[in-house]
Amino acid sequence: MKTLGAEEQYLELLKDILKNGKYKDDRTKTGTKSLFGRQLRYDLSKGFPLLTTKKVFLKGIIYELLWFLKGESNIKYLVDNGVHIWDEWPYKYYVNKQKSKNNKRILTQEEYVEKVKKDKNFAKKWADLGPVYGVQWRHWKKQGRGEVDQIKQVIEDIKKTPYSRRLIVTAWNPGEIDDIVKREGLPPCHTLFQFYVNNGKLSVQLYQRSADSFLGVPFNIASYALLTMMMAQVTGLKPGEFVHTFGDVHIYSNHIKQVKEQLKRKPKKLPVMKINPAVKDISKFKFDDFTLEGYNPYPPIKAPVAV
Repeated sequence: MKTLGAEEQYLELLKDILKNGKYKDDRTKTGTKSLFGRQLRYDLSKGFPLLTTKKVFLKGIIYELLWFLKGESNIKYLVDNGVHIWDEWPYKYYVNKQKSKNNKRILTQEEYVEKVKKDKNFAKKWADLGPVYGVQWRHWKKQGRGEVDQIKQVIEDIKKTPYSRRLIVTAWNPGEIDDIVKREGLPPCHTLFQFYVNNGKLSVQLYQRSADSFLGVPFNIASYALLTMMMAQVTGLKPGEFVHTFGDVHIYSNHIKQVKEQLKRKPKKLPVMKINPAVKDISKFKFDDFTLEGYNPYPPIKAPVAV
């Protein structure tokens, strides 16, 4: 039986959802074709799994991951660096609050983003998503007082006890989900990931509770593949596999046409990601430490984000 390549696995998942997925309502009222429980595996020695059948916004992937690792929840860092993948959620919160106050003058999303960029006080009040990924990764609140830096802890554990089966980072904090929802935020979709060390290689398995297969999953694949490579470097290991496990994996009803267009395209050779080997501290990575070589994708395919 032929083993499918990285991108072929993803495309087969799209076909599976189109063929076998059942209609399911969702929070956004968009509607989806949905399946439950699937898994993809990427051998990182065979190239960086950035899709070639449509151009993927690598700048956004890198800056978002650096944002997570900074432990931040305010989109100002992203906005300042020209990344707008999270704009819709805090903007929705801002609009709803203005409407509740009967304010007649509500900023457009473009005006809102510009004000976030230029006005620190406005950004502090209106551009925070609540205790999302980065906060949970780096500032998980302990009972009583204090916090846990899960990323720092897991790096130390990988170095000290690489055989451990407790090398886990979780973003799903039941005690703080309501705080995210109150701000019109999106509770973590990629909820938990586990590290595995064997034969000098570091692998990661992610459990993703909810997966927007057309827009979100390509980001998630590349982001966690890159995180695996970064964590391997700072722990003195080589990258192994990224294993992507899904709960509710779906295609939004208004993405069906775009998915079918993408499926007409034949995957190209995967690119290679080079990381500055001098960086040994996970908190010291910068955007310029990453270089992608040999990426020759098809043009991007636009689709609306379900908020």
